[in-house]
Amino acid sequence: MVSVETIARGLETTLDGATAESLGIPSSWKRYEGKVRDNYTSADGRRILVTTDRISAFDRVLCSLPFKGQVLNRLAAFWFERTKDVAPNHVISVPDPQVVLARECTPLPVEMVVRAYLTGVTSTSIWTHYARGERVFCGHRLPDGLSKNDALPEPILTPSTKAEKGGHDRSASREEILAEGRIRPEVFDRAGEIAMALFRAGREHAKARGLILADTKYELGVDASGEIVVIDEIHTPDSSRYWLASSFEERRARGEEPESFDKEYVRRWLAAKGFTGDGDIPEIPADVKIEASRRYIAAFEAITGEAFVPDTTEPRARIRAALASIVSA
Repeated sequence: MVSVETIARGLETTLDGATAESLGIPSSWKRYEGKVRDNYTSADGRRILVTTDRISAFDRVLCSLPFKGQVLNRLAAFWFERTKDVAPNHVISVPDPQVVLARECTPLPVEMVVRAYLTGVTSTSIWTHYARGERVFCGHRLPDGLSKNDALPEPILTPSTKAEKGGHDRSASREEILAEGRIRPEVFDRAGEIAMALFRAGREHAKARGLILADTKYELGVDASGEIVVIDEIHTPDSSRYWLASSFEERRARGEEPESFDKEYVRRWLAAKGFTGDGDIPEIPADVKIEASRRYIAAFEAITGEAFVPDTTEPRARIRAALASIVSA
């Protein structure tokens, strides 16, 4: 495990973002900035995804965490390789710990969210709706008598609309999404099949590693040949909720939250400060950032079974060197 001292030193070299010029990427590559990833697309259909150290929650960018980008990018690469026989993905290569070179795809206008437990703290979470007395969520009827963090009778697909930057995503049923006319039924259904198959594979691996994959979301797109493929990331602590299996039942019986490896720690800290997405973001202190980073690293090691060894060199120069041959091709 990476020492707290190393993580603390990493606070000084986080990659908050980078311009095309600083990474040596020609101005002809089109830039798009997401909440966590900076994307650059070439005219010949290649995309460079730079995973920054930014962390987002409640649909807001909060701050940057040491080595978070390396954890996310390396975990996504791990899962893309592991699930390539379950569903095709956009990856061409991984030239740097924080970079993926991928095929350019047209993203679907919905995220495929799969949930196996009644949990969450955001306004779109299934637990928030259930606690208000609602018993139908995204078209799925839920039984009475459940408590927070209980398992659902079976995993369910609960898609979410993708809001413009700065907006809030919205959970909706298949029927509601199709009624908006943003996606064809056959495309939605194929994307849903892929999501459920990936979730099954993810849960099996997580169980073997002593973890519970409680829920996750998938971004899918259409490549140049018309095939639906997995894009962005998969089964990382940013897109997935992981719990430690060994303590889950005991903690649930005591009414305590499960031991988690994801950004739920930061969400809970913010919620305790009264922030759930609107208004000014509270200043996040160094000790919270360090603990959040430690949890991301712990997630990497728990999921992969490998030791996480961070690259502590200055990230912009390192990435620029890794991209030199790609952007000149």
